[in-house]
Amino acid sequence: MNQERMALWENFVNAHGVEADAKPLFDELIPASVATKKIGNRLLLQRSGAAEVLISTICATLEDDWRRKAHEYDGMLYIMLTKERGQVIPLYIGKAETLGKQGNLSANIKGVSKNANKGKFARWGDGRQYHVGDLSAEVLPGYEAQSADSKYKKWASAMFESFPTNEPKLKHPVFLWAKAWSRADVGVWPQFGPTRLTFQEYLLIGLCSSLFGNRLLNSEGQNR
Repeated sequence: MNQERMALWENFVNAHGVEADAKPLFDELIPASVATKKIGNRLLLQRSGAAEVLISTICATLEDDWRRKAHEYDGMLYIMLTKERGQVIPLYIGKAETLGKQGNLSANIKGVSKNANKGKFARWGDGRQYHVGDLSAEVLPGYEAQSADSKYKKWASAMFESFPTNEPKLKHPVFLWAKAWSRADVGVWPQFGPTRLTFQEYLLIGLCSSLFGNRLLNSEGQNR
């Protein structure tokens, strides 16, 4: 059974360019040493330029699709990952949907393509309750202690050698893959045919939790 599931994952990785198109998530001063920046009094982990271009380009596509009322795309599907012995290991699977409340363009997407939304940045923003902002609060000094079961404490433990620290160092390279998910895209279970973004995220989390166990950092949607 696991061989069949692994084949599904590897086929998805190849079909959607997950390994080929993934970008380093962080700006690294030297290999594994993550650069930081300061905004006001907050010290933050620095996304790589390649990751920012990837997200901005996808958000431009989503915003254009929304303005034209074409409804071709549901939003952005993303996978934070590492690579080990020639295999793509998913660390976190998520989505940023195009539509917000009442059919408006989501605040997570709006302005990203113009570099004007670094706080939210399609879920990868510097603000609190966003991935980079909350991960920074665990990894870097100067923040109040988070709860012991914090989602981002688990991220920090999985990704960084020690924390909190002024010199964050990765345990292994971390990459970000993302794409504008079309309603015509066929996902990880091809027998379902084209699948919508929310369902595809659910299917990926379920499959990868059965394959990669505790390596996958998603807390919702996992097989137990």
